[in-house]
Amino acid sequence: MKKRYHTLRLIFGDQLNLKHSWFLKADPSVLHVMMEVKTETDYVWHHIQKACAFFAAMEDFAETINSKGFDTLYLHLDHPENKQSFSENLSELIKKYGIEAFHYQLPDEYRLDQEMNDFCHNLDIPWRSFDSEHFYTSRTELADFFSGKKELIMESFYRAMRVKHQILINDNHDPEAGKWNFDVENRKKLPKNHKPNPPLLFDNDVRKPYDRITKAKVKTIGHIEPEYLQWPITRTQSLKLLHYFCENCLPLFGTFQDAMHTDEWSLYHSRLSFSMNTKLISPSEVVNTALATWEKDKRSITLNQIEGFIRQILGWREYMRGIYWMKMPEFETLNHFNYNRKLPSWYWTGETKMNCLKHSISQSLQYAYAHHIQRLMITGNFALLAGINPDEVDFWYLGIYIDAIQWVEITNTRGMSQYADGGIVGSKPYTASANYIHKMSNYCESCKYNRNDKVGENACPFNSLYWDFHDRHREKLQHNHRLSMVYRLWDKMNPELKSAVLQRANDCLENLDNL
Repeated sequence: MKKRYHTLRLIFGDQLNLKHSWFLKADPSVLHVMMEVKTETDYVWHHIQKACAFFAAMEDFAETINSKGFDTLYLHLDHPENKQSFSENLSELIKKYGIEAFHYQLPDEYRLDQEMNDFCHNLDIPWRSFDSEHFYTSRTELADFFSGKKELIMESFYRAMRVKHQILINDNHDPEAGKWNFDVENRKKLPKNHKPNPPLLFDNDVRKPYDRITKAKVKTIGHIEPEYLQWPITRTQSLKLLHYFCENCLPLFGTFQDAMHTDEWSLYHSRLSFSMNTKLISPSEVVNTALATWEKDKRSITLNQIEGFIRQILGWREYMRGIYWMKMPEFETLNHFNYNRKLPSWYWTGETKMNCLKHSISQSLQYAYAHHIQRLMITGNFALLAGINPDEVDFWYLGIYIDAIQWVEITNTRGMSQYADGGIVGSKPYTASANYIHKMSNYCESCKYNRNDKVGENACPFNSLYWDFHDRHREKLQHNHRLSMVYRLWDKMNPELKSAVLQRANDCLENLDNL
């Protein structure tokens, strides 16, 4: 006879939080349900490592809570009764097990939030939603903080979070060393012959989820060795990576957090975003562990290192989530510059003659990872200068990176990177010519294009596209005080040179796939 349960609790694939209050004590009347569904595998072309990592982490989580006495049902992608959508599967399971109440944790993605709202309001049994108990802030905390204010400045929100949670705040309620932000100290290029500590990698065998994904003919991108997935897929591995970062990378994290190098893909970055975004570990655990490491060894870990790291988590991560819930669903339709070009084909292959893009994209395809400056100032910068439709850019970023979930991806991409929101997230477009790329990397040293030239077929495309972008969008940007110097330099340029620069930009735009 089939066991009947009173309550069904749904756990999404990014809610792998063993510390959640749901798991304080097992209740035999509760069935915990997890599922692999096509609606999640197919909404973008996910990197194969991302798809495998999610399924492997989900399976391990289900097995872990089951071993602790929590009744668990895990619906695999290839199960014959899998309807391939959360709502349809839930309806069947509620009937099958005689469920009398439905619970779920609030999703972090707007589309799933809407699906759950629609599903629950059509239920004829009681239902309840729970907080995911993961973030420092609630969904609406940022909106409440900025209520009545014209600009949503991250720095003011970050400082308020520092004070609220007493992080890097001294006994006088002032910031450590009298400064809130050490970003100016964190823009160093990797010195020649400097070899960062090697990244901690794992050897996770994900052949089973890999086989399910490939047999289901799910469209994926990127490379994988399914016997050796190097990303953490369990809480234990995630904590191990956290401690490795704090001991081996944090001492130079801030200094080189913006650096890029053809021989290095990990540098001093933590690579904890997948673990945090799936909730295997919490942001407070990460921040507190980093702070404890700094407190023990302030001689090796200077303040700019720890502050830069905390700002990424307590500042940007919480800020971007707040923006997401404040501005969705309109945010995903914003297109400030009315861009309509398609993404160049080499974004899917890395086969371009521009060395910075070739390396950043190839690395992304190889590892399902690139750090924030590669995303913002290489792949994102080019897409912005080239006038790529932000829908295309979102689709690419949401699929290619292992940590990409819409709440954090779209605010960074459509907002900060593409300025498609017209300045909600960023106070100006994040654009740069080859000069910046050379300043922060060794990419230009072995490139076909000349970083010093603005015109001619061997001139770096970033140079002409940079000036073309600002000329093209002058009406929308010229009154931005942060761009006044750019327009003064453009206006002083020799008219013949300006014409040649714009012609070179036009040639690049007409031949994007061949650059």
